[in-house]
Amino acid sequence: MLEAELFSFLGNTADAVFVIRDSGEICFWNHSAETLFGFPSEEVLGKTCSAVLHGIGALGTEVCHERSAAFQCARKETHIPNFDLNVTTRSGARIWINVSSVLFPNQRTGHSFLVHLARDISSQKQREQRFNQVVAISREISASGDAVTGVAPVAPLSVRELDILRMFVAGSTASRIAKTLRISPQTLRNHLHHINQKLRTHNRLEAVMHAIQRRLI
Repeated sequence: MLEAELFSFLGNTADAVFVIRDSGEICFWNHSAETLFGFPSEEVLGKTCSAVLHGIGALGTEVCHERSAAFQCARKETHIPNFDLNVTTRSGARIWINVSSVLFPNQRTGHSFLVHLARDISSQKQREQRFNQVVAISREISASGDAVTGVAPVAPLSVRELDILRMFVAGSTASRIAKTLRISPQTLRNHLHHINQKLRTHNRLEAVMHAIQRRLI
C-alpha cells in the first residue's frame, strides 16, 4: 500500500486518526480528528504531537514528545498497547482519549509511519473519578471507626466476589478486571449481580461502599 492509498483508507474512519512520520511530524489528520480536537488539518500538518496536543498520560507524565515511547516500541517490533491520554483541544479544553497505534513501514522509501486512532473517553474518566472520590470517602468513614452499625446481616461473599470488589477499589476498570481474572465481561456482570443480591445494593458503587463500610474489604 502506498502513502496516498493509506491516507485515503483512513480518511473516513469514525475514529480520529493522525499519522506521525518517523521524524516526528504529523503528516495526516482526518476529518474525525478535526472534529474531536478542533484543529483543521492545515494547522497541524508538519508539527509534532507535543506542539499540538500537549499529551499527558494517566500517571501525569508527558507522553507526546520527540522520543515517542510508542514509536520506540514500534521500532523494536514489540506490541504497542492502547493507552489513555489527556490532551488539549483547539479551544483550550482538556479531554481524555484512548489511543491505539499501528506501525506502517513504507517499503519503497524505507521510512515508517505511526498511525494513531483515538476516541473520546472523557465521560468514562469522569465517572471513574467520581467513583474513586466516593470510595475514598467510604474508606475515611471506615478508618475513623464509624462503620455502619446495626445493619441487617448479608449473605457472605465468595473469595472471588471479594477480590472483584477489591480490584474496583484499587481503581481497576471492569475490562481490566475481566482480563486479569481471565473471565468474560458477561461472567463479571454475573458476579456483580450476585454481589448486589447478597449486599442488597443496586449497582457497583453501592456495593463497594457497603463492602467498605461493613469492613468486608
